[in-house]
Amino acid sequence: MQKKDVSPHGFLPSFQHFATQAIHVGQEPEQWTSMAVVPPISLSTTFKQGAPGRHSGFEYSRSGNPTRNCLEKAVAALDGAKYSLAFASGLAATMTITHLLKAGDQIVCMDDVYGGTNRYFRQVAAEFGLKISFVDCSKTKLLDAAITPETKLVWIETPTNPNLKIVDIAACAHTVHKRGDIILVVDNTFMSAYFQRPLALGADICMYSGTKYMNGHSDVVMGLVSLNSETLHSRLRFLQNSIGAVPSPFDCYLFNRGLKTLQIRMQKHFENGMAVAQFLESNPLVEKVIFPGLPSHPQHELAKRQCTGCPGMVTFYIKGTLQHAEAFLKNLKLFTLAESLGGYESLAELPAIMTHASVPKSQRDALGISDTLIRLSVGLEDKEDLMEDIDQALKAAHRPNAN
Repeated sequence: MQKKDVSPHGFLPSFQHFATQAIHVGQEPEQWTSMAVVPPISLSTTFKQGAPGRHSGFEYSRSGNPTRNCLEKAVAALDGAKYSLAFASGLAATMTITHLLKAGDQIVCMDDVYGGTNRYFRQVAAEFGLKISFVDCSKTKLLDAAITPETKLVWIETPTNPNLKIVDIAACAHTVHKRGDIILVVDNTFMSAYFQRPLALGADICMYSGTKYMNGHSDVVMGLVSLNSETLHSRLRFLQNSIGAVPSPFDCYLFNRGLKTLQIRMQKHFENGMAVAQFLESNPLVEKVIFPGLPSHPQHELAKRQCTGCPGMVTFYIKGTLQHAEAFLKNLKLFTLAESLGGYESLAELPAIMTHASVPKSQRDALGISDTLIRLSVGLEDKEDLMEDIDQALKAAHRPNAN
């Protein structure tokens, strides 16, 4: 029997057999006549039928593809799910889930979310007659008060983007499901399947921008949806085919390869993220650090009860003004100034001007997304080099006449 791994920082033990499942589930050589150990890239758009209407599992690549099937089976196993579906992007997955609803239905969404999710709900879904309410779902009383008879879907992120709030998934699931037939969706992009399993905590759907940690190499745009409900799976599989926002076989191949190193990547992200967060917290040029792995995080204990660790996402407020934040970002040498996150390379960005620029300023102000809030995606480089880079950039930003 496999011995449970114990987290060095008091988090839950790692999920058993994770690396083995990532490497083997859906990858069986016996499914191919060639007995290929690495699943081949099936680029064909159409498949021969034995007779009219009689195919051997595949008929058209939008409806199903052998390479995509391998990926979906692997992701389902890692999420502890019965089913998983792959989409062309995280927002394609969001759009397809939203198509489960009809005009007049209400979505209750976490107020602190990815800017693209906020934009899609406010400027696209609302135009089709859906009612959108943004609520701090980390406070279950506020969530409960926001639910109405029209509420059909609750959407949460945990940790949130960019403020890294931790939402109690089990408490939200209890609050949502006692109010009726409401779908609870958890955006698990930041945590990945390695650090958090929302379905086991009561969520109905676990979704990802797979572009980030799940793929981990900044070379594929993809969305993922995992679930256990046969009814919801049938509906989403129909929508996946009908809407057609599916990934290419080549992207599925690359993503499938990325999953093989997910465990060792996430362990290193946690190690590096913790080191950077501790360094920033002790630095006099930093106003505040937000990292769920630090005891100073307001939901640190919840994170330890709910997760097996933390990713490399670190948010902090630099002392000073917008000019100091910009000077810091311009002086970084190893961290690249760029949007996105979760790749092997370290990235830095200014959410107020970059990823969350589409969020109304009044909402940004209420959420604390100020001009001095900086988001780091800490990569897999040597942690000493990363801390040295941050140190020199902070000093450069606060040097007299630096601006």
